[in-house]
Amino acid sequence: MNTNFKKYKKYPTMDFSERTWPSKTIEKAPIWCSVDLRDGNQALPIPMSVQQKIQMFQLLQDMGYKEIEIGFPSASDTEYKFLRTLIEDNLIREDVTVQVLTQARKHLIEKTFEALKGAKRAIVHVYNSTSVQQRKVVFNKDKEEIIAIAIEGAQLLKELAQQYSGTEFVFEYSPESFTGTEMEYALEICEAVIDVWQPTPEKKVIINVPATVEMSTPNIYADQVEWFINNLKKRECILLSVHAHNDRGTSVAATELALLAGADRVEGTLFGNGERTGNVDILTLAMNLFSQGIDPGVNIEDIDHIVETYKICTGMDVHDRHPYAGDLVFTAFSGSHQDAIKKGLKVYQDEKPQYWEVPYLPIDPADIGRKYEAIIRINSQSGKGGVAFVLEEEYGFKLPKAMHPEVSKPIQALSDETGKELLPEKIFEIFKNEFLNISIPMELVRINSFVEEGDENGVTLSVEIRYNGVSKQINGIGNGPISAFFHGLQKEGFVGYKLVSYDEHAISDGENAEAAAYIQLEDEITRKRHFGAGTDRNTTKASIKALISAINRF
Repeated sequence: MNTNFKKYKKYPTMDFSERTWPSKTIEKAPIWCSVDLRDGNQALPIPMSVQQKIQMFQLLQDMGYKEIEIGFPSASDTEYKFLRTLIEDNLIREDVTVQVLTQARKHLIEKTFEALKGAKRAIVHVYNSTSVQQRKVVFNKDKEEIIAIAIEGAQLLKELAQQYSGTEFVFEYSPESFTGTEMEYALEICEAVIDVWQPTPEKKVIINVPATVEMSTPNIYADQVEWFINNLKKRECILLSVHAHNDRGTSVAATELALLAGADRVEGTLFGNGERTGNVDILTLAMNLFSQGIDPGVNIEDIDHIVETYKICTGMDVHDRHPYAGDLVFTAFSGSHQDAIKKGLKVYQDEKPQYWEVPYLPIDPADIGRKYEAIIRINSQSGKGGVAFVLEEEYGFKLPKAMHPEVSKPIQALSDETGKELLPEKIFEIFKNEFLNISIPMELVRINSFVEEGDENGVTLSVEIRYNGVSKQINGIGNGPISAFFHGLQKEGFVGYKLVSYDEHAISDGENAEAAAYIQLEDEITRKRHFGAGTDRNTTKASIKALISAINRF
């Protein structure tokens, strides 16, 4: 037995009986800050070029993000050049604020301000490491020395902001590895920075409490955030920001609980890109709000465009099962799921209720630019409802419910045999070959005459068929074309069949619209039943073709 788990210890819980976040709900979107161009970019195997950065920046602006962290301009020439390009080429929109990150070190802060020259508004985000591990292992400094670094950095930001008076500056401070820092100490160092900056309700500063490494369950992070807010002296002067990483795979939950705990602002990336397991996915967070009837504050109407641009700029992929954005998230393979979706969509389309309520689909795919055609795909696990849905949505065939099992049988057999998903084209090919306009051994050649004699006398029909290559004239009388043709067949010796059901509908609109007909026959001896389908611009021909198809399938 592997006992390596014994070398890990539990993260401590908080003794915090005053918590109120469990009974709260999120009522509005937070202030969003995208860090795709900094935290996301620095984690790429091949960092983005300046041109890719510009394309990503434009996407983020188009999506409606008003605060965008564009990099670490003191860290590399590429990031410095990118910021200068944004400013000098006037690429930053009036309502967008760029954010830059810098360590609390004099020469880095000075170069950061130099890079921002000419910007209309900017957030300068300064940080230093405060965690027990960082103090002990990396810096070998005590608490007072770490606080001194933060204070010195905060003072320099204040001084330089006065020198570059052409820019409106907002200050942000992060005690890096907040979740690895003693809460009382994290509060102490943040208060020391706030005392330097002296914010007001009109000119707030941002205090960011990052889960630089996700170390606990989401509820503990929420406790930490609420405790921190409750003990903050100038809460009305502070925008409390959270920045969760995804080491435990729960960054979305941790961030949502942090918002319940009182956080105002969220930093994160599209699709959770970032160091190690990444940052919190701000697109998923926004979509979660959207699915609860809350305006997410960003534009998510064209998810495919967002995915494609992200892939081009980052070289990364988006998993097929990624929430909301993955290729398969609006896809059902299970037969019971397919049937429920089909029925739910029909109710929604027919009854037009106020709220979206379709089984297995938390949102309407159309709201983010997806189409219903992609919802149901067919494999060996699929049910009869899914096959019928594809034939209706893709090709307009509204199969009678009793026909669903019969049509799905050969389709599932092929999927079982190949072990692969069947695309709509293949499904239709099977339907066409097995059920539609089947002309062997019997084939409709032409309708010679069709006379409606009135309600009392019904219909007189004369039809030419070809049976096993031999032409035959079929003449019959009935209360409609189907019964007349059926009567004529019986006179010619085609006996032993019972007409069970008949359905028809138009496949399309307009002058060239085709009719589809479905007929089910029963063998009077074996009691076996088979459906046949027929199509034609003439409804009578479509019906006769359907009857012939059913006969040919015995």
